[in-house]
Amino acid sequence: MLTSKQLMDIKKLQNVCEAGESFELKLNWDMLKAEDNTDTKGFFHYVDEKLVGFIGLYGFGNKVELCGMVHPDFRRRGIFTQLYQEAQIVMNECGYKKILLNAPANSESAKGFLTSIPCSYSLSEHQMKWEEKEMVQYDDVSLRLSTPDDFELEVQLEVQCFGFEEEEAIKYNQQKNREEDENYIILSGEQAVGKMRVSHYDGEAWIYGFAILPDYQGQGIGRKALSNVVVKEHQNGNPIFLEVEAKNANALRLYESCGFRAYHSQDYYEKK
Repeated sequence: MLTSKQLMDIKKLQNVCEAGESFELKLNWDMLKAEDNTDTKGFFHYVDEKLVGFIGLYGFGNKVELCGMVHPDFRRRGIFTQLYQEAQIVMNECGYKKILLNAPANSESAKGFLTSIPCSYSLSEHQMKWEEKEMVQYDDVSLRLSTPDDFELEVQLEVQCFGFEEEEAIKYNQQKNREEDENYIILSGEQAVGKMRVSHYDGEAWIYGFAILPDYQGQGIGRKALSNVVVKEHQNGNPIFLEVEAKNANALRLYESCGFRAYHSQDYYEKK
């Protein structure tokens, strides 16, 4: 668990690093602020009590994502390399099978560091924001808050839709709950067929972990579930965001048809 001072220092450093740039760093603030998320770890470099370097590790089952930053005035001093080496020790101890390094698509400094380590391009991801348009509330598809009885379904959705190994999916779902999260089960009629997590922080709503069982895909269930969530969050006055892999063409088309537009992109590189 990070302290309130550490979180404040990270935000200040992020603001400095993004100032005048055409990108946003993906620091997974919902995970950084979580009080009980043992899969999130931070590495800090201070100079005269001022945070000038930071790396965050974010575990997702059998994989981990890494994102970090260094104050513009302190770059080319080996600070990020030192933090990365510290993080690498922890990643090795945790035994992650896949390590993804996040770099904003327009960050030259991030891409420069990636040339110094053995890695290869893996995928790109879009951050999308909903632009107001008329949406429909559907009655034949609904969402209810998940209960402990839904645990096995949630595990299978991670396995079948996101490529988790079952053991890792179990661990991930045991640790994922936060007070700011609403973990939903998607119902088609009375049948539980999917899940979705909505996180709230800083007055925004973020949609994560949106999945429909393969046997029920292609029937419009996901579109109706998404529409229902957007209607609810919009009525509550929340800006609505989500993330999607660029190569997931079906999901991208779905989100765009529902009014979501990409505003930032992140590239991921897999460590060899």
